[in-house]
Amino acid sequence: MVDFRLTETDKAGLARTRAEALICRKYARYHDENEGDFPPGELPEAEEFYKNYPEVPAPGPEDSSLPVMAAYHAAGQNWGDYSVRMRKSADGGLGNAALAAAGTPEQIEKWRSMVLSMAITEPGCGSDPSRVQTTAVLDGDEWVINGEKIFVTTGTRAEGVVIWAPIDKEAGRAGIKSFLVEKGTPGFDVPHKEKKLGIRADDTAAYVFTDCRIPRENLLGLDESIPKASSGGFRGVMKTFNMTRPMTAAFGLGIAEAALDFTREHLEEAGVTIDYGTIDANEPAAAAKFKQLEALYEASMLTTVRACWLAGEGQPNNMESSVCKAHAGSAVRRITQGCIEILGPMGISREHLIEKWMRDCRITDIYEGTGEIQRLIIARGLLDYTRADLN
Repeated sequence: MVDFRLTETDKAGLARTRAEALICRKYARYHDENEGDFPPGELPEAEEFYKNYPEVPAPGPEDSSLPVMAAYHAAGQNWGDYSVRMRKSADGGLGNAALAAAGTPEQIEKWRSMVLSMAITEPGCGSDPSRVQTTAVLDGDEWVINGEKIFVTTGTRAEGVVIWAPIDKEAGRAGIKSFLVEKGTPGFDVPHKEKKLGIRADDTAAYVFTDCRIPRENLLGLDESIPKASSGGFRGVMKTFNMTRPMTAAFGLGIAEAALDFTREHLEEAGVTIDYGTIDANEPAAAAKFKQLEALYEASMLTTVRACWLAGEGQPNNMESSVCKAHAGSAVRRITQGCIEILGPMGISREHLIEKWMRDCRITDIYEGTGEIQRLIIARGLLDYTRADLN
């Protein structure tokens, strides 16, 4: 039986993440209201914090696996703020995950030191990557790329991008390939940083490619073949999302947990008792609703942790990654909105961060495949439907 209970070592590591998150939270409102000022790579408190914080024990074989703890730590960081970090991670962007999953050893060696974004979404193509209109045409020993991408995460600060484009539109999804393009390449422009409802401090940009020429060897994986009986390179790169989707779910759940903690604190201050041991017909409506929101959070976190655990065990998790992403996308919206309804005017006041958390967590259901797309994936997996069946 799988046991997801945290060990003492797990708890010690998460306690440090929470301590970092509380410091990050102090900067959250400023960067939400000043979109042009990106959060710094390191907060002023970082050096003193890491010098004085007690050393966390190294994990052992009895502790939770690395993917499971990655989800818990991601949630813990976002419990503080979505965009602000004590120290920015050196792991790069989503493009770095695609590079690690599909790049050749030579490509990984050359590009891994760069922060790489991933450009998929287009003005006329939202959650269905197979409909991308950006083109890549081979001209001698160079690929010529033309098209426009929007809502590119880490789009401004990234040093390069993994861009999706078909090399043969007649081949459908099988013709889609990924290409590595470095910033500064002629024909590659970043016209603006996107303005958004939530995660306003996050680095999201638009890209335009106009006769952008890149070397032939910049094709990710170097496989120019177009299989006729499968989705080819498209399917291979899509596997990147089997780990990033659970992380996306964890991001949103960290924000939702912050909303729950804030609401619980203020309910207790108001004298509302939350009793978990009995069923009471006279229980305050606020307490009953709060427990429903907590149950929604727990269910969603379990689906997320299970998807991560499967990845750590080397088992397929395509279905589970879509389940946790779809569930969390809906859950975090319901939780944050429900907390605001419980709190009343306090919930929508800009004196508190909870209205920001409601705006920030909406991204959970949007990027890396919307909830609707995840449900299509789940239907295909459970009911053995084909793509044509669901059109």
